[in-house]
Amino acid sequence: MADTHDSFSPYRTDGKLYGFVCVLTNSLSPLGSAILSELASHGAACIYACVPPSTPDSSFDTLTAPLAKSHPNTRIVPYPTFTAREDDTLALIDDVLNACGRLDVWVCASGLLGPMSIENTGPEELRKVWEANALAPFLALKYGRRAMEKECEQGRYPNAAEKRGSYGSIIVVGSTAASYGGRSRPEESLRVRVFGRLGWDCAQRKLMVSTGCWGPCYTMSQHAALGVVKSGVAVLKGSGIRINYISPGQIDVGVDLSGFNMQGISASIPPAKLQSPEAQKANIGLERAGLPVEVARVVGFLASGFSSYMTGANLTVDGGAQAMCPLTVPI
Repeated sequence: MADTHDSFSPYRTDGKLYGFVCVLTNSLSPLGSAILSELASHGAACIYACVPPSTPDSSFDTLTAPLAKSHPNTRIVPYPTFTAREDDTLALIDDVLNACGRLDVWVCASGLLGPMSIENTGPEELRKVWEANALAPFLALKYGRRAMEKECEQGRYPNAAEKRGSYGSIIVVGSTAASYGGRSRPEESLRVRVFGRLGWDCAQRKLMVSTGCWGPCYTMSQHAALGVVKSGVAVLKGSGIRINYISPGQIDVGVDLSGFNMQGISASIPPAKLQSPEAQKANIGLERAGLPVEVARVVGFLASGFSSYMTGANLTVDGGAQAMCPLTVPI
């Protein structure tokens, strides 16, 4: 692998992941499926695609069959597990190392919305959301490091490569809820400061206000997930392993609101359809919701050598919505 530095670098200048072994959580979600395809397109040797233990084989066959044709040298391993459980995480790492001898990339893409109001949030709801959104990344950080530090000889599987040196990338796919909180309030009549002929004054105005389509439970858990990444920089110092966070905004995951559970316990990323097209045009710089593949491409970037000097970063992928927030939130 060519490198411009004197010391060995595992990263290719073309951004490919040849030889890399990856773990991906929540792989059957629209976002997880896009990430799975992105890692395969980068040439990953093996991807352990984590799914709930109750997942039928037919669901995963539908996902992996096209990838088997387009990327035959990438081995995709369906792995039923609960990634927010310590024993399950350790068992997953043992199986990865026994089969491949190495671990290079861990993508935490799991997430639960939780209840939309604090009145509907109890200790049990908070526990479920916190485990999915913050505990799973914590376990990846705590136990993934030792696995990524291991060296190995070239394995006997397609795209296999030797690993000499400690390196890896932990990627937490969270939400812009890690930076601010609230719930969406479209077209509310609010009292705001406006500038008129006599200077600044207060007036009633109908604004399209978007402060997030989630409740306090989700906001708390995503702040905690970002805290895992920030604290992880010091934890991983000297190991050559990087950890970064992605903050997607409104992403069109193909969710039909007629079947959307407002309690959020069975939902993953906030669906873009919670915001009307009018609200998206008013509040998002690019005037549309994002696509799962647009988030997946950022995951591929953080997994590859293109981001070799990035750790502890929070990459916002929201079409400019957060930058426009001062224009839409009342003073």
